[in-house]
Amino acid sequence: MTYIAMENPKQEENLVSLYTSSPENLHLTKEMNQITLNDEPHIVLERSVEEVEEIIAYKFKNPNLLQQAFTHSSFEEKCTSYERLEYIGDAALNLLIATEHFLNYPDLPPGKLTRLRATNVDTEKLARVAIKYNLHDYLRHDKPLLKGQVEEFRDAIMEYPLHSTGLVDAPKVLADIVESLIGAMYIDGNFSMNIIWQVVKNLLQPLITPEKLEIHPVTKIIELCQKNGLKVKFVDSWEETGEVEVHVDGKLVGKGKFNGKKLVAINRAAHNAYLQVVKNLSAKKTTDDYPCDENLVSLYTSSSEMNQITLDDETHIVPERSVEEVEKIIAYKFKNPNLLQQAFTHSSFEENCASYERLEYVGKKQI
Repeated sequence: MTYIAMENPKQEENLVSLYTSSPENLHLTKEMNQITLNDEPHIVLERSVEEVEEIIAYKFKNPNLLQQAFTHSSFEEKCTSYERLEYIGDAALNLLIATEHFLNYPDLPPGKLTRLRATNVDTEKLARVAIKYNLHDYLRHDKPLLKGQVEEFRDAIMEYPLHSTGLVDAPKVLADIVESLIGAMYIDGNFSMNIIWQVVKNLLQPLITPEKLEIHPVTKIIELCQKNGLKVKFVDSWEETGEVEVHVDGKLVGKGKFNGKKLVAINRAAHNAYLQVVKNLSAKKTTDDYPCDENLVSLYTSSSEMNQITLDDETHIVPERSVEEVEKIIAYKFKNPNLLQQAFTHSSFEENCASYERLEYVGKKQI
């Protein structure tokens, strides 16, 4: 996968100036709180810098970006924390994964592309990365409860090798570390996607593929009940008991409890209810695998034709004049005019047409 750096020098210069200084002007903005090397205390130890660089297989030109990436706001008053790096890292990561999926799965509809991307960049997935490489060991913080939260999460995910689909509560700070680290590399690499992609891809392994993408437990129980003509109801007593119940046709079929976060309790209740309902159904019904995935995917227009974006002799090509007019408007010359055709084709145009939905999906992450 190849990425092209920003072609607008002024735009790139403005972005870089937020974080780095030119050779002629070595001061940084007050907002970034002097992240150049200096003699102030609390600089990441050289050994720690080298250890993290070895873990991620990336050598920083500015090691203090790495320092900032591992500095929590609780560390000390007025410290330069990782929050801004987390922000830019989150955006860069979403674009990287969206582009990877768009290129690797040409027949995947936008809805499933979105779910696939979301699962590969959510809090649990990124927290697993931090645990895998022990990145939390390098975090500068003053959070006494963090160690216990990390150990609890580490134990919980043992039951789910790839992803729990919402059944486990992941400490957000673990995901923050990974996003801020990606942000630091993105800035250190002069905002080049090419430079950081292979590093990020290796860190995130194993990436979740369409074949491994699990269906959300709430969706599973609702779809199962709909198929079998059953009425499902969630009963919320979380504020009082930390529990959520699932009733099917008026009978309790599943409970979920988690005092720390209501959503986890809901997901656990749905998961337990699903298992119980499957067990209660007749052998004939349970052998028919419910079409949850297909039902979800059918919400979106999907076919192999959606990716016919190469030049061909098919009809409905944008007239040459229209292509030239749009190119003039946007001041960009397309190497493949059929990409422009697809960008201006609505799914209502004709049956099995290559509409703009997949381009819209990846375009959102570019903005």
